[in-house]
Amino acid sequence: MSDMNALTAESPVLPGPSGDGVSKSRSLAADAWHDLRRRKIFWIALVIIAVVLLMAAFPQLFTSADPHECVLSRQHKGPSGAAIFGYDFQGCDVYAKTVHGARYSIVVGVFSTLIAGVIGLTFGLAAGFFGGWLDAVLSRFVDIMLGIPFLLGAIVLAKRLSHDPQSNGVLAVTVTLGVLGWTTAARVMRSAVIASKNQDYVAAARMLGASPSRLLFRHILPNSMASYVVVLTILLGINIASEATLSFLGIGLKGDAVSWGISIAEATGYVRVAAAPLIWPSVFLAATVLAFIMLGDAVRDAFDPKLR
Repeated sequence: MSDMNALTAESPVLPGPSGDGVSKSRSLAADAWHDLRRRKIFWIALVIIAVVLLMAAFPQLFTSADPHECVLSRQHKGPSGAAIFGYDFQGCDVYAKTVHGARYSIVVGVFSTLIAGVIGLTFGLAAGFFGGWLDAVLSRFVDIMLGIPFLLGAIVLAKRLSHDPQSNGVLAVTVTLGVLGWTTAARVMRSAVIASKNQDYVAAARMLGASPSRLLFRHILPNSMASYVVVLTILLGINIASEATLSFLGIGLKGDAVSWGISIAEATGYVRVAAAPLIWPSVFLAATVLAFIMLGDAVRDAFDPKLR
């Protein structure tokens, strides 16, 4: 007995995070955040996204020039103190157009992702939770949507929705990308719901008399959102690239809208004369899309214990 008392007295107690000598277990989100803080790729992506969001919300912080102020006498002039990226074929400030182009790209990307997220969440929850014939019907509908070529469907739908010549095309492109881009999110949510509803805590709640709505929204949905948020983060970057693609083809934004896709399309015909009007919008577009994809990958790795 004396040996056991001595051993107990000499055994150190590992201090917990609060310093009280008791080790506290972390939740999944806290554990993921602990892992994310040590990832350089996460911070790089976060900084790029923060700069782009700030640029979209407050472009006057980055430039005082008007992107619509074009003087033909400045056509294809090189970089200077007044225009650090030079001027395009219309004599417009390339830097000002690049900065202001972030707003429409972010607006279209965010709202189209929200539309796709709501549709995918509804289909995925219903198919995964109720199963049976409803799952079969919804799954087949998702397969049909996946069979539609995305670019072709986007061109057809965007042209149909943007028939108003006075419209700048923002609403049409947003709805188009939202309606066509929800299928992957729905399949991910369905898989997550099926995996969650077979867990022991859901069975215990069901045995205690929890209603289907309580099971779905209190137990299953919160534990299925991690992978879903990751998909939406990557989808946001894809939608920004898709908006630029449609604008480049002349189907997306138009009129007085300033977009990276429009700037790239306008500069393509003059690339041999002046490359800067093509290069800089392309660099900003690629960096933004890559940042959202990197952020999604980092969050996915943090929430998946198998990838740590």
